[in-house]
Amino acid sequence: MKQYNNSKILLFTEKTFNENIRRAIQHLKKYDKKLAEVIDKVGFCTLKPQTDPFESIIDAIISQQLSMHSAQAIYDRFVNFFHPKNFPEPEDILNADIEELRKLGISYAKIRSIKDLSEKVLKGEIPIQNINELSDDEIIFELTKVRGIGRWTVHMFMIFSLGRLDVLPTEDLGIKKGIKKLYGLKKLPDEKKVKLVAQKNKWHPYCSIASWYIWRSLEFK
Repeated sequence: MKQYNNSKILLFTEKTFNENIRRAIQHLKKYDKKLAEVIDKVGFCTLKPQTDPFESIIDAIISQQLSMHSAQAIYDRFVNFFHPKNFPEPEDILNADIEELRKLGISYAKIRSIKDLSEKVLKGEIPIQNINELSDDEIIFELTKVRGIGRWTVHMFMIFSLGRLDVLPTEDLGIKKGIKKLYGLKKLPDEKKVKLVAQKNKWHPYCSIASWYIWRSLEFK
């Protein structure tokens, strides 16, 4: 097996990324008055790219179909199961007993997905160390090779780990609920309608930042 190097990968400087967010906020406030109201309430977007793609993908897998609170609790137990201060290596995960991982609150399907990812990373079948050099479509192609990883998981990874600015998670329930509420729709929008809302309100090329504010808008009554 190819040895995986779990060293941290700095994708952006904080200053550069914050400058991108400022440009995104100016753009969104100019073209989308509804979203501008949310931005004024929430303030500056605190989205920050992560530095370890392998860790972030596993976090996204664990978070599938869970509330933020539940996902964070299970993720913390997962990390502490191996070592409280260091994220486990792919080989550690492969050697971990399935039933012990199940006791942490991770479903069998997600355990299979996490182990499949770890195996493919170790074998070099997924270019994890250089993944930020790929296009969005290439990243989706590579990561959906992993058992149990679909477009939603990849979208979350590209937004919260890689800091891609123009990702529109059309399958996300929170995005659909937020759009319905913010724009006064009678029913939850389908993926086509989500894209139309983004196009009409000129979210591109900052769909990730718009999505972050849509999620935050659900906090308001």
